[in-house]
Amino acid sequence: MIGRSFHPAALAMLASGIIVIAGFAALSRHDPIAMSTGAEESAAPSRAREQVISCEKLPHVPGKSITTTLVDFPPGVVVPSHRHAGSVTAYVLKGTLQSQLNSDPIGTFGPGGSWFEPPGTLHTYVANPSPTEPAQIMAIFVADSDCGKLTIFENE
Repeated sequence: MIGRSFHPAALAMLASGIIVIAGFAALSRHDPIAMSTGAEESAAPSRAREQVISCEKLPHVPGKSITTTLVDFPPGVVVPSHRHAGSVTAYVLKGTLQSQLNSDPIGTFGPGGSWFEPPGTLHTYVANPSPTEPAQIMAIFVADSDCGKLTIFENE
């Protein structure tokens, strides 16, 4: 897993599309990501909420598009193992997230932290470890140009 922090000016460049940041997103453009808080089954399930900000074809990369999302993680959520369509990098905007790719060690990322997921990587674990504070990431995918499903869960 590759982790790094960015200077606030770099974030502005990333958000403007000069540098591609990609990350974790949901089942589809408006569906919540299935996840568990680890609480009893009778409790209402918590889910991450993902908002697609944009999906644009990349004119200089035929057949590919860039999709930018914001993903909100309520306190205590754990996301099941999954893969993403294309390349992805996550940039933590607030809170703390834990992330594990394949069998690499679990990394902990706070505001300004990021991780990159090459195509086909198994995202073994992602969770908001805080029992009280939400977390949020900006996720940008470079994937096929259909702007379709970005997350494929292992049990699908």
